[in-house]
Amino acid sequence: MEIAGKAVQILREKGLTAATAESCTGGLLAGALTEIPGSSQVFGCGVVTYSNEMKKRLLGVEEETLAEFGAVSAETAAAMVRGLYALSQADICLSVTGVAGPGPSDPDGGRGCKPQGLVYIGLLCGGKTTVVERRFAGERREIRQAAVEQSLRMLLQAAAGDAENHIGT
Repeated sequence: MEIAGKAVQILREKGLTAATAESCTGGLLAGALTEIPGSSQVFGCGVVTYSNEMKKRLLGVEEETLAEFGAVSAETAAAMVRGLYALSQADICLSVTGVAGPGPSDPDGGRGCKPQGLVYIGLLCGGKTTVVERRFAGERREIRQAAVEQSLRMLLQAAAGDAENHIGT
């Protein structure tokens, strides 16, 4: 993936590191980055927390956050990326949580179904946490790939120093 190569190149040029915490993408984001030769200089870790239990145990997502907002929420994406930073101390941290499908999520304790294609991507850079909401069309594979591509765009923008003006575009 060309954008992953660009992101790794800019991270290297600027002496920055990155880390990922993934749910619905199941490691595809980390895989895209580590596909690039030399990525070990800038990519420290990728954590796949597919279950709520692992989100709590590995990333410190609070039970209250999951109970009130659900695993697929801006609040959980923000908690995941903050937990990832505490774990990795990477300069740029990304989290991804969403509903890849098929179909909507099961009702989450009265919070209702979340539609297929709903994805939240968290970014922590320079002490600031940003979360974007996206709704991707397509089948499971296409939604997961679109989430990876959006995450890589955000990483590239943050590494290039454009985070304030362009994150999520």
